[in-house]
Amino acid sequence: MVGGLALHQTQPFIPPPPSRNPASHVSEHRPREPLSCLPPPHHVKTMEEFKKLHARFIKLGLDRVPRHAGDLLLACSLSEWGSMDYARSIFLGLDDPGTFDFNTMIRGSLVHGDPQGALLFYPEMLRRDVEPDNFTFPLVLKACSQLSALAQGLQIHGHAAKHGFQCDVFVQNSLINMYGKCGEVERSCRAFEQMGSCRTVVSWSALTAAHTRMGLWGKCLEIFAMMTRQGLRADESSMVSALSSSKNLGAYGTGRSIHCSLLRRFTGLNVVVQTSLIDMYISCGCLEKGIAIFETMSEKNTWTYSVVISGLAMHGEGERALQVFSDMLHGGHEPDEAIYVGVLSACSHAGLLDEGLRCFDRMRVEHRIPPSPQHYGCVIDLMARAGRLKEAYELMESMPAAQTEAAWRCLLSACKTHGELEVAERASRNLEELNARNSGDYINLSNMYAEAKRWSDAAMTRREMVDRGLVQAPGYSRVEVKGKMHTFVSNDKRHPQRRQVYEMAYQMEWQLRLEGYTPEEKRRMVVGAESQKLAIAFALLNTSQGSPIRIITNLRMGKECHTYTALVSTIFEREIIVRDRNRFHCFRQGVCTCGDHW
Repeated sequence: MVGGLALHQTQPFIPPPPSRNPASHVSEHRPREPLSCLPPPHHVKTMEEFKKLHARFIKLGLDRVPRHAGDLLLACSLSEWGSMDYARSIFLGLDDPGTFDFNTMIRGSLVHGDPQGALLFYPEMLRRDVEPDNFTFPLVLKACSQLSALAQGLQIHGHAAKHGFQCDVFVQNSLINMYGKCGEVERSCRAFEQMGSCRTVVSWSALTAAHTRMGLWGKCLEIFAMMTRQGLRADESSMVSALSSSKNLGAYGTGRSIHCSLLRRFTGLNVVVQTSLIDMYISCGCLEKGIAIFETMSEKNTWTYSVVISGLAMHGEGERALQVFSDMLHGGHEPDEAIYVGVLSACSHAGLLDEGLRCFDRMRVEHRIPPSPQHYGCVIDLMARAGRLKEAYELMESMPAAQTEAAWRCLLSACKTHGELEVAERASRNLEELNARNSGDYINLSNMYAEAKRWSDAAMTRREMVDRGLVQAPGYSRVEVKGKMHTFVSNDKRHPQRRQVYEMAYQMEWQLRLEGYTPEEKRRMVVGAESQKLAIAFALLNTSQGSPIRIITNLRMGKECHTYTALVSTIFEREIIVRDRNRFHCFRQGVCTCGDHW
């Protein structure tokens, strides 16, 4: 405990060894002619040049003059060629390092990716009775943000208030950001409220980022709207947060409005903003708009390729995803784990078994990326979808990585599709050993027992699910109409237009029946009451003829619902894009882009 601040020190702070020897000090009256021959430290381009310059400063005794020592420290710690180890040696040679010197070392540690080291300078600063200033607190709070060090952040917040910085804009913005990155959204909001009229665009941006990070996407968009209503010009950072929220909510209209605002305000968009736009459009079902932005980008990074490949995978465009992957390699970009997850997922969704297995081998052999449980899960899903269930099970048993519930669940789901009850029972037992079975697993297994006419096993499985207190998560579907998201659940009675919606659903069913559609007998009584059908009915009532309908649901698309939606797209001449739990289905004139492979 130093100065009231508890820190977990990973390395000891070495105090400066030199004593206060008057001979070691240099008079300010020393002739300055030699100094004019020395280049400023920040003009140096390499570490070797800097060491030579440092030697000349030592020879002239200038390394002990605070102003010149500070220049040396600044150049060595913040330059691209710099070295924090060397900067530390300069720092330890200072007799009385001041606030500027400590701030420089803290900032340098952050620049060089050492937030723990940056944080260790703060208690040493207090121990030496060096006063922190309004530059110190934002830096140490940034270190806390990077470490998610909430306990230390709380103590530093207290120190900032004690030193009279509770109204400082830079400190308060740093507090909003720190609490947001530590998952403390309520504390972020309190710090934001305390700023009152002193709030800046950075304050709003930090608050939107805090809500986005915690998955509070609706609230993020509310805050973003409040900021714009107050006449503030949103910066790129806040727009990226709003685009991320639009993506996760499927709020295409909101995302498109943000895109228009970006085009009006900025002459050129950086890679982060462009990639966020691509991600938003693809995740809202507008694949071609996202690809159009991607193709016009002059600069692309690995994250950009990852977003596009994963997006193509979700849309079932496996071959296009492989082409983008090939273009990426030819462009000199090195693939990482996330890229290969997207590639393998694309092969799985498109049924490209041989290509997927080749990519899996290439990842391990050529790019030397050890497969993670997620990679194995993609390959197991790929094999299981292709009907090679026993091979998938053997791979699952032999994989060196830890077995995951997601992979076993993929296998169980594929067993239901292919009617492989024996493998399904094994997968179910393994899920139970992982203590990971949910209601959907029991329902899948029970339905398979019923199809095999093993009625007692089916009843026992259902009873076991009830005894364990497992209930099926309620399904919902969201649809955006006139810039507002509307959410429906099965048998929804709460929506203001419920009477018109149910009447429209009833009319839809009769028109489909005239076309020969017959729902499954066991579900005949609830046709039109399911969340997705209600969302479609609402959209047909409230959107113009010919406009596309975009729906997000938390359930996996079932066969009966797939058939129903395909017929609606034909009869009502609408394009219907559905993002289910796993992928996109785009229905046009009765045909789905998934090719009935999902």
